[in-house]
Amino acid sequence: MAAIISQAMPDTVDGAEMPKSKRPSDSAFKQQRLPAWQPVLTAGTVLPAFFLIGVLFIPIGVLLLLSSNSINEFVYDYTHCKPDISSNQSCAEIISNNPDSSCVCTVHFELEKDFHDKVYLYYGLTNYYQNHRRYVKSRDDDQLLGRLSPIPSSDCAPFAYADDEERIPIAPCGAIANSLFSDKFELYSQTLSTPVPLLQTEIAWPSDRQIKFRNPDGDLKEALRGFRRPKAWTRELWELDETNKDNNGFQNEDLIVWMRTAALPTFRKLHRRIDHSQEHFKEGLMRGNYTLTVKYSYSVIEFDGTKKFILSTTSILGGKNPFLGFAYIVVGSVCLLLGCVLLIIHLKCSKSNGGISSVHQRSSSRP
Repeated sequence: MAAIISQAMPDTVDGAEMPKSKRPSDSAFKQQRLPAWQPVLTAGTVLPAFFLIGVLFIPIGVLLLLSSNSINEFVYDYTHCKPDISSNQSCAEIISNNPDSSCVCTVHFELEKDFHDKVYLYYGLTNYYQNHRRYVKSRDDDQLLGRLSPIPSSDCAPFAYADDEERIPIAPCGAIANSLFSDKFELYSQTLSTPVPLLQTEIAWPSDRQIKFRNPDGDLKEALRGFRRPKAWTRELWELDETNKDNNGFQNEDLIVWMRTAALPTFRKLHRRIDHSQEHFKEGLMRGNYTLTVKYSYSVIEFDGTKKFILSTTSILGGKNPFLGFAYIVVGSVCLLLGCVLLIIHLKCSKSNGGISSVHQRSSSRP
């Protein structure tokens, strides 16, 4: 009873209340008395670990490297392509001098190998920093989910309103959507004398298509009444895909792919996939001569960037990327080398220091 009363009453000295102590309670956790395990590094434990890592990592690296090298890939830099051979200006210079103009360039190339299985078309950009903090934040996720509001997110500024005086909102707002990649590709097989069928669907992540991007209920054009398209766009949001009306609005897969920002300044994004259900392309993309027609509208020379057209097959691990294989091989080789060096040191030094092994950490220093 006395203990209960003493806890209820504050500590006082001469009638004055004592300040509460900031000292941590006397518990095992706060006083750092919890039991802990600390490994004792000895030659018997370290050397087998080094050799085990080396023996495992090198074969894995070789398999990853072989898997990457089995992927067929064709890369063409079309940054400075010209509308015709006699032209003095490239399409990049024409678009840079007059952003509202259009330019079409044609590229002839040859595939020296058969691209079996599924073939994908990518575009690649260099010196393009999508990982900039303000750029990554410049979006309105409520808009992308189809929840339109006359007041966009403040993160979209200065790409939130088409007219700052009239306060007409932009949909989709933000720097990411405003900078949407706009070049168009058409591929033609000269060997087969037929266009290569390209599909714009199933190029985005399923989670993005089904969860993160939604169109508002009802008619899309009516829902976007009172909104404006981004300043750099030449098409309305409901006109992004002329061949497939279901691939428009916030669920347009070109937009979805672009909105997933890249982590590095040099990146590639999936743009199209070959329709292998069509005749002549069921087994893949065969070797031969091809013609690429580019509707050039996306300028990159202002920031010293480049643009690439990429045809590639894939493996279980994805696209061509030899870095992972080399990384495993290098780490495994270093571990094997360190293991051999430490083993030699251990064999030489253990003979001269044999008496030290009988000395225990808790042994008394007295005879």
